[in-house]
Amino acid sequence: MCGRYTIVTKLESIEKRFNVKTAQPELLIPNTNVSPGDKAPVITNQHPDILQFFHFGLTPFWAKKRMYFFNARAEGDHNKENNPQYSGAKGIVNKPSFRKAIRSQRCLIPADCFIEGPEKEKLSKPYVVYLRNGQRPFSFAGIWDIWTDKETGEIVQGFSIITTVSNKVTQKIGHHRSPVILHPDHEQTWLNSNADLGEITELLRPYDARQMNAYPIDPMIKNPRVNGLELLNPIGERLFPEQEFNLTQYLKLEGMGMTRARQRP
Repeated sequence: MCGRYTIVTKLESIEKRFNVKTAQPELLIPNTNVSPGDKAPVITNQHPDILQFFHFGLTPFWAKKRMYFFNARAEGDHNKENNPQYSGAKGIVNKPSFRKAIRSQRCLIPADCFIEGPEKEKLSKPYVVYLRNGQRPFSFAGIWDIWTDKETGEIVQGFSIITTVSNKVTQKIGHHRSPVILHPDHEQTWLNSNADLGEITELLRPYDARQMNAYPIDPMIKNPRVNGLELLNPIGERLFPEQEFNLTQYLKLEGMGMTRARQRP
């Protein structure tokens, strides 16, 4: 699964990268620990030229009470053993919570990196997973929905990150899933409301592990109320050797200047 990620890139850089404008720029708050329930930027197929802010955690429109589906399995009920070699049917198209959204309510979810841990230890042993060669922000493949609380009238716009089988990076971490990261060339297809469903499900595959890497960080990040670039400081070596690269320093230079931990209210 993918329940934590980071987005601190400056608004101008996000707008340029995804060719969008932001109607409410004040809502973009740098967040190194995006957690379920947080508001975060998305680009929907409904408004592909606008950066909007939805809640991390989708509630299906038909639900009687609010839910927080922050991940949606590409395989649906198939591949319950999470075999990384699985290449069969994409059962998400039949899941009641997601079958409408995967067809007509897709979105890009901008991110700088994501946080993952082993299947058993989870965020007690977290790793920062990032794309090599400064490929950020990138985009997760997401779906969205709008739910209305019938008692209060509150309207909640929420999104889920689609997950697929693990690649060599998440396998080495010890995790059984990985988020679907879209290649830039595929982002417009994902946002195309008229795209064939088969063309869409073909994109639900692991990202090229050769373009990714990861390193361990302090488990303090498992507290969703803690935030700050210090959370991303390495406490060990990267999984795979590469030229010297400091992700935290990059985000300080290219991001929004978030340099110290803070407690959320």
